[in-house]
Amino acid sequence: MKLKTIINYLFIAVLAMQLVSCDNKETLESPFNATPTERLNAQQKELNDVLESSEFGWKAIYFTDTTQLGGFTHVFKFKNGSVDMASDYDNDTSVNTSEYSIDLGSTVSLVFTTKNRIHLLSDSNNSPTAALRGKGYKGDFQFLYYGQENGEIIFKTNRSFEELRFIKATATDWTDLAKSRAMIPNVIGEPTRPLFRLLETNDGSKVTQFDFSFSAPSRYATANSIETGSSVTSNMGIAYSPTGIVVNPAVKVGTQSLSIFIYDAATGNFNATGTAGVTASIKYTTKPLVLTNDYKILLAGNPSTAFGYIASYLSSAPTNSLVTKTLLAEINANLPSGVTISRVQFQFNTPFGSYIQYIFAGDKATEYHFVNTVEDPANKTMILTDDGWNSGTEPAILKKIDTELLNPTGLYVKRENFRFGGPPNTIYTFTSASSNFRITTYAFQ
Repeated sequence: MKLKTIINYLFIAVLAMQLVSCDNKETLESPFNATPTERLNAQQKELNDVLESSEFGWKAIYFTDTTQLGGFTHVFKFKNGSVDMASDYDNDTSVNTSEYSIDLGSTVSLVFTTKNRIHLLSDSNNSPTAALRGKGYKGDFQFLYYGQENGEIIFKTNRSFEELRFIKATATDWTDLAKSRAMIPNVIGEPTRPLFRLLETNDGSKVTQFDFSFSAPSRYATANSIETGSSVTSNMGIAYSPTGIVVNPAVKVGTQSLSIFIYDAATGNFNATGTAGVTASIKYTTKPLVLTNDYKILLAGNPSTAFGYIASYLSSAPTNSLVTKTLLAEINANLPSGVTISRVQFQFNTPFGSYIQYIFAGDKATEYHFVNTVEDPANKTMILTDDGWNSGTEPAILKKIDTELLNPTGLYVKRENFRFGGPPNTIYTFTSASSNFRITTYAFQ
């Protein structure tokens, strides 16, 4: 055999050996040497082990839909397919035991298989708003496992694919649920403080204000910039904590995001602090940030309009102030047995003039208080002045509530952007310019 041919064969043999060697090395080191089933089984064990590893279990603040709903804190303790669970969904913060499984599908998932507190968020009967009727709180009870990061377990919800993180719980997290519930009245708005609120941000050089409104059933707040022509909003879902609230999405202030607000009992404010002078605060104000012209349609010379507080539908409306609820309850307490006040109705610009009707359920005639309407254009209020009672004298039982409605500082009138109760009618609120009186009505025109 020629020397050149021998050398060519030797070269090919060496090359083949190198290729085989590389192939063997890649096979040994490849992360894909396990089958898909083996990898899923390993993940299943990994998740189960980490769930059972935390001494006091895990905590998750579950925001189901941050475009319209707030967050609910849950704590879990996992062991051998059984889970102890508690939440701040309602005043029952006790621990309940149920079952869970770690299922294999296209990925590994944690499934709460028997009913417990987290299922309250997926129950279609638990709808916090009319828009969510039949959808509940849009919650889930199956969570897809996506690994771990900085000691946290990362999941994504099965239905909406939203991220949810479990963090290691402490012993106090279980008892803090009741303390978080105690924070709710402060978030709703303390009855001894002004009725109006705002979100104020400071980026270190500029202060920006947003009109702030909170709905307790949905745990959601809307905040719209009051700057003329601005469409900037800072709407947020709210979760309660023992020291204040956690918001999601976080409030953007300059380049910083603030999500933890601490309650200040002295002022009633909720304050968040960033760096370099960046702050955000939810605080009270004695008048609306944005004064509307909604009262103008009620003034003399306009078409006839009517607005009514209907007790059977609106007694639980969150926009009724404590002062209003107290006055209505006091009237009922002093009426004969079987008689209650069923409506406070405003009639403007009728052929008989403008008047307030006090309508009763039971054997009691309606009372009519005729009024005149006067505009205060500077403060954008409507002032109601006395024009006599149909009975000739003011009924003593109605004196307190009628005094609020005829307060000489006038009433702010606002066309609200929400619906409440059964009827689809537009909501209007009538709020005293000098006290904490506010009554919620349906518009009838």
